[in-house]
Amino acid sequence: MSTTTLVATPRTTSGSAAARRLRAADHVPGVLYGQGMEPISVTVERRDLRLALSGPAGVNALLSLEVGGKKYPAVVKELQRHPIKRTVSHIDFFQVNMNEAITVHVPVRLEGEAKAVIAAGGMVDPAIDSIEVSCTPGNMPNEIVIDITNLQPGEVIRLGALKMAKGVTALGDPDMTVVSILHTAGEAARGAAAAPAE
Repeated sequence: MSTTTLVATPRTTSGSAAARRLRAADHVPGVLYGQGMEPISVTVERRDLRLALSGPAGVNALLSLEVGGKKYPAVVKELQRHPIKRTVSHIDFFQVNMNEAITVHVPVRLEGEAKAVIAAGGMVDPAIDSIEVSCTPGNMPNEIVIDITNLQPGEVIRLGALKMAKGVTALGDPDMTVVSILHTAGEAARGAAAAPAE
């Protein structure tokens, strides 16, 4: 995975009033923390943050966070958003060790067309939109792609059946449903009509 550079400025002021002033100036207050280091209060320009997280990895981008001339390998641990505007109001960065596994949520993307399901009047339904995985920062996938081309009516895809990339381990119940089939109203009506009357 490639690294995206993001410049952050050490933040000396604290409190809600100072944070409001930063946001009004199009800056996002945040904090950088990690094992073996004192937390550092920072601020990043909103535009720079948006660009850094606009690549294929999205919020899972591996960052080279530059603070006061020093660079830290980091990932976004938490994004807090304004309840109405949905703009980022605060961000937590976590310094990572490139040789140690971290836990992240990776988005799921369905690929292909389940023609057998469509022909039977069904619809493919992703039961979840992300999967929690454990991996080193360098092995962090941008997304988990699931091929549904050969999916059959009534079939489900469970977590344990997914093949993960080398160095990536899916976390959670192996029996958890990841993709299922929904029956359309038309199909349900046809099934009811075909059932013998009691």
